[in-house]
Order: sequence, then C-alpha cells, then structure tokens
Amino acid sequence: MSWLLMEKQSHFLIIIFFYLFICFPTTATETGPARGLTKLFVFGDSYVDTGNRNFSARSWKQPYGLTLPGRPDGRYSDGRVFSDYMASWMGIGSPIPYRWRKMENASIEYGMNFAFGGTGVFETLVSAPNMTVQIDLFQRQLQKTLYSKADINSSIALVSMAGNDYTAYLARNGTTEGLSAFTKAMIKQLGLNLRRIESLGVRKIAVMNLQPLGCLPSETISYFYKNCSTAGNSLSLVHNQVLEKTVEKLNNKSKESVFVILDMYRAFLFALKKAAHQPGTMKFKDQLRPCCEAVTTGYKCGNVEGGKKMYVVCNNPNSKFFWDDVHPSQAGWRAVYLALKSSAYSYI
Repeated sequence: MSWLLMEKQSHFLIIIFFYLFICFPTTATETGPARGLTKLFVFGDSYVDTGNRNFSARSWKQPYGLTLPGRPDGRYSDGRVFSDYMASWMGIGSPIPYRWRKMENASIEYGMNFAFGGTGVFETLVSAPNMTVQIDLFQRQLQKTLYSKADINSSIALVSMAGNDYTAYLARNGTTEGLSAFTKAMIKQLGLNLRRIESLGVRKIAVMNLQPLGCLPSETISYFYKNCSTAGNSLSLVHNQVLEKTVEKLNNKSKESVFVILDMYRAFLFALKKAAHQPGTMKFKDQLRPCCEAVTTGYKCGNVEGGKKMYVVCNNPNSKFFWDDVHPSQAGWRAVYLALKSSAYSYI
C-alpha cells in the first residue's frame, strides 16, 4: 500500500483529535526573536516529525503524547520535539504536517513539516519518503503557489538526519570497514539536498549534525544505562567532521552563509551532563535510562502483544532526558534547545 493512502481501518477519534490540535497550535513555552522569520519548513526524521507517519507507526500509539497533549499525536516523544522548539524560537506556531495540509481549517501560515519518522537521506527500513522525496513534496507546494517569494525569503529550513541511514546500513550487513565510504556517500547526497533547498529560494538552512549515538538508550542498555558507547560516539564525530567540511564548501559557493550547523552532539552532552547546574533547568535522574522502556528484548516502547503492554513507563517523564530507546523526552528536547539557544541560534 502506498504511504500516501490512509489505513482502511477506522481512526475517526484520532482524526477528530488531530483536527482540534491543529486548530489550536501548540508551541513551546519559550518565545524568541522572530527576526523577520515567519515560516519554517522541516525535513528529516522522527526528531522533527510532528505527525506525518501513518497510524501504524508507534508515534500514534500509547503512551506517546503522554505529557502533551495527553494522547498520541504523531510525535515520537511524550510531548514536543525539536521542531516545536525551533518554531518557538522563531515566535511562530509549529508548522502543519504535510499529511494534514488539506484538512479543513488546517493552517499553512507557519510553513510546513515534511519530515517522516524513520527515514533518512537514502532508503531506510521504513516505507516512507526519504529526504529527496520530501523535497519533491516541498517543491510541489511551491509550484502550487501556496507560498509567495516573500514567504520563502523569510523562512528557515530545518533539516534533521538522526542516524536511520546507519541503522539501515548495518541491518543490511554493512561492514565496519565500509562505514567511512558510506558516510561520505550519504553526506554527499545530503549536500545535494541542501543545495536543492537553497535553489528553491530558502535563504537560511539549519542542518542538525549527529547526536552522540553511543549515548542513546538503545546503545547504553548494554552498559546497564551507566556509560555511553565509545564506538557509537566515534561514528557520530566522524560523521560530523565530514558534514562540517561539506557545509563549509556549500557556504563558500553561496554569496552568503546560507547553511548553519546546529551542534546536536555537544547540545546532547551538555544537556545530559551539565544542565543540572544551569538556571531554569532540572536535574535528570539516571540520565541514560529512558522513561518508556521495553520489558524484554525484542520489544519497544508502545508495543502491545495479546492486549498486554510490553513496556513500562516512568512516573515522571519530566525527570528523564530520554523518552524511549532513541528519542528525547519533551524535557530532554527543552534542555537541548536551551543548550543551543545561546550559541548556534545566534548565527541564524
């Protein structure tokens, strides 16, 4: 079945809920300087997806959305994700997910979110549009003149690539020896994608570098959630070095510094290790252990078997940096946002 087709089974209640949610856009509590930026266009994966995946995805299952809005709404978290905080910094509401753009009363005022959880630069393990196809969808909206040239000139593109390409590479029996070549090929394609977004008129493009993969609960579970994986973090560092060189070359070819890297690697580590010492932040308990945790190997947060929940949820998601095996909680994303707010955002 095509990813564009709605599931045959009834999802009436979820659709009604989402209708109410998009009519009253939810933004983060912090608001920042708009700086004349009025539109946000989002590309990438689950770190920024706000509801594009179909209803079979775990982002539409309990206990996702537990903190906000109180039930699943398509976000891979207990509440807000990074794109919500990016919109907050701009002083706008979160842009409408592409999937819901034709819904009655759906507003395209703040831009549009084309990100699909589980996707990457190349084809991954999920049946959903990769980044190239997401940009195709963006281009089609521009061809329909939904946005004026002035709208695009006053917009930001946010691009996330959180590591699904590597997961797919290893799942397809990719070798450690071939990782370097794969990284270069992937970021080369990412560079082409970024140039294409620029060619469509977007004058500022923020690309998220790779978070410390070795600190994700999917990795730290092997260390009883006490330590990060050195190998995982080393992969992130190599990836980020190649990305930095690529972005530098892109900016050298542009008349101005169009491309900006948001340093998620340092922001994650800062939030995990030092946030407790900063005003307005809270101390995360057992930082590397997720709030929503599978009860046994082979299951994930949100999985149900025979009517039985195959996961457990912590009492206070706000006390956890991570929500599930790979995604930050709303509190975790807020800590990352605050870590970035005073540094990387100053260049946008």
